[in-house]
Amino acid sequence: MNEFALIRRYFARDCATPSVLLGVGDDCAILKPAPDEVLLVSTDLLVAGRHFPLNTAPEDIGHKALAVNLSDLAAMGAQPRGVTLGLALPEADPDWLAGFAEGFHRLAAEFGVCLIGGDTVASPQLTLAVTVLGGAQPDRVLRRDAARPGDLIAVTGTLGDAGLGLRTVLSPDSVPAELPLADRDYLRGRLDRPTPRLAEGQVLAGFAHAAIDVSDGLAQDLGHILAASGVGAEIDLAALPLSAAARRWLALDPSVETLPLTAGDDYELLFTLAPEDRDRLDFPATVIGSIRAEPGLVVRNRAGQAVDLARGGFDHFAVGPD
Repeated sequence: MNEFALIRRYFARDCATPSVLLGVGDDCAILKPAPDEVLLVSTDLLVAGRHFPLNTAPEDIGHKALAVNLSDLAAMGAQPRGVTLGLALPEADPDWLAGFAEGFHRLAAEFGVCLIGGDTVASPQLTLAVTVLGGAQPDRVLRRDAARPGDLIAVTGTLGDAGLGLRTVLSPDSVPAELPLADRDYLRGRLDRPTPRLAEGQVLAGFAHAAIDVSDGLAQDLGHILAASGVGAEIDLAALPLSAAARRWLALDPSVETLPLTAGDDYELLFTLAPEDRDRLDFPATVIGSIRAEPGLVVRNRAGQAVDLARGGFDHFAVGPD
């Protein structure tokens, strides 16, 4: 199968949206942004063995490749307008490609985003490059630099699931023996199939001050907001929202209690808002702390003591994953 047959078979799909005039099949896609929108662009690289375990199912890789980019749009309150896909493949395996395309296109259809172009090459290592384009009204774009002293800090969903799921793959001996198999499967699923919080981001664009998606760990990603806004924060470790599976793991092994602060791949939205706007949240979210004028991040445990975080989050140039 040559490159063009591969594209036609797995990735060329009819696409009809007001913003896409021409998609896959020409030298360039043609988009027509709405007259009252600004264009937002984000690119992510995913490398096998670095961003997802080597034994990850192709459907899950396809889902995650798109989901992590849609999450960036969600963090800025934008709506997706189109996506491009670059694939570097060790081989053109029809079964793998069919599974990958199914996972990718299923999520794209769920959020109404069209694949509008990309490229494929042969490579010794499986690598994906996804670029997503979004639209938003100029006065409704969420940024990292607008947190204010007195703001509440809140987060969607639950934290730490993906980090624990990664441990089930990379460090199976670290999993408590008493942890049910269903919990392990749930946590692995949260690693492989994150949910982009696009609807929540578009709601937050109406009143939240600052936002970011939790990709490299809550503590590290909150640090980006603090640095950009010139403020500090205090977080209550006991307030972090945890899934039932994560709670059972932490109850069996309290030594990993800070993992929900430092593990990446959650792709939940972390945001700040004025206390008086808390009632405007019409989706599940948990307040975990507050913004203060003094610089730095303070994390307190149940006893009110400051917690020392040995590692703040994921670093692509650190020596291997946890």
